[in-house]
Amino acid sequence: MMQRWLTLSREAEERISGRLRIVDEIVERNQEKVIRAFQKHKVSDFHFAGSTGYGYNDRGREVLDFVYADVFGAEAAIVRPHLVSGTHTISAALFGCLRPGDELLFVTGSPYDTLHKVIGQPGDGTGSLSDWGIRCKEVALRPDGSVDWDGVAAAVTDKTRVFAIQRSRGYDWRPSFTVEQIAEMVRRIKRLKPDGIVFVDNCYGEFTEAQEPPEVGADLIAGSLIKNPGGGLASSGGYIAGRSDLVELAAYRITAPGIGGEVGAMLGTTRSIYQGLFLAPLLVGQAVKGSIFAAAVFEDLGFETHPRWDDPRTDLIQAIRFPSADPLITFVQAVQKAAAVDAHVVPEPWDMPGYEHPVIMAAGTFIQGGSLELSADAPIREPYIAYMQGGLTYAHVKLAVRQAIEDLESKGYLRVT
Repeated sequence: MMQRWLTLSREAEERISGRLRIVDEIVERNQEKVIRAFQKHKVSDFHFAGSTGYGYNDRGREVLDFVYADVFGAEAAIVRPHLVSGTHTISAALFGCLRPGDELLFVTGSPYDTLHKVIGQPGDGTGSLSDWGIRCKEVALRPDGSVDWDGVAAAVTDKTRVFAIQRSRGYDWRPSFTVEQIAEMVRRIKRLKPDGIVFVDNCYGEFTEAQEPPEVGADLIAGSLIKNPGGGLASSGGYIAGRSDLVELAAYRITAPGIGGEVGAMLGTTRSIYQGLFLAPLLVGQAVKGSIFAAAVFEDLGFETHPRWDDPRTDLIQAIRFPSADPLITFVQAVQKAAAVDAHVVPEPWDMPGYEHPVIMAAGTFIQGGSLELSADAPIREPYIAYMQGGLTYAHVKLAVRQAIEDLESKGYLRVT
């Protein structure tokens, strides 16, 4: 197997070398952007000091918000460890912008599974958007994965306030949306409703391209620090960035009206959040390289992948389709087996909170759920698709791909020639 693997790996890397150089160029541009933001705001060692209680006059926290705003091309930002997940962060942004009687329109189809409970049902008693009298609608994507603009135009009413875009594919077999495509969405939405708010779920997309959605007109974005921008060091948290008035409304939701972002002890996390942001462009580049490599190898072995190795990249996620549940589960378990942490644990499908089908997750990570680190997950439903993301080092992703091939072959699901 070793010699066959070396041949397979070498041939794949020769083929993808040009694409890997493009990733390196994006890393350099984003690294400079981050460093320039640090320099502009004169980040110093004293900014890393902790705060307690209310966290009044926490200059490190205040400057961190300024740095994030500049990095993402936004007027303002709020970055906090108290945001427990991407879903929590997105929820805070949406509740901040919307009021009873407003409409929320998802123009990129059904949102990621964990947002379904946030949307909820009228009268569900959970405090969901629908429970608060906010109507939520979605327009399915066209068969080719593009936005159905006729459907969007038909869905818009005088109550439509927020237009939501999910940048990544989620659990769908479709292309993720590039920043250029998001720019076109913004233009079209603003023609339909000039005062409409364009919100982008930016999870998994940060630093995969040289621009971010606010730089092309998005009004508000949100993401998780245990994904791309945390650089593998942030132990928790999320960020919201965009128009200053909308960020302020979101901050009122995170804390309370009248308090917003003025308080909030950082609980000893400030240094790791700063340093994670500094490292993020490089580590995102490592993960993207790993995804390109994985796509090339599995395509060579006859599997369908999305995106293909030579497609443009706008997020970390690499989807691989399997013929049935058993090889899908084997693949996810192999990713766990290749981890440095909890490699001895064998993941199994289970009814995970927030998901509509049993899900299997490989997460041998230093930060629990940290998906800039190498992880993989899959809903156990047809079509049987594994979603691999992350990888703090390219070498780790290569090791996981090799482990998966070995395990698939040993169980008779694959024959490597």
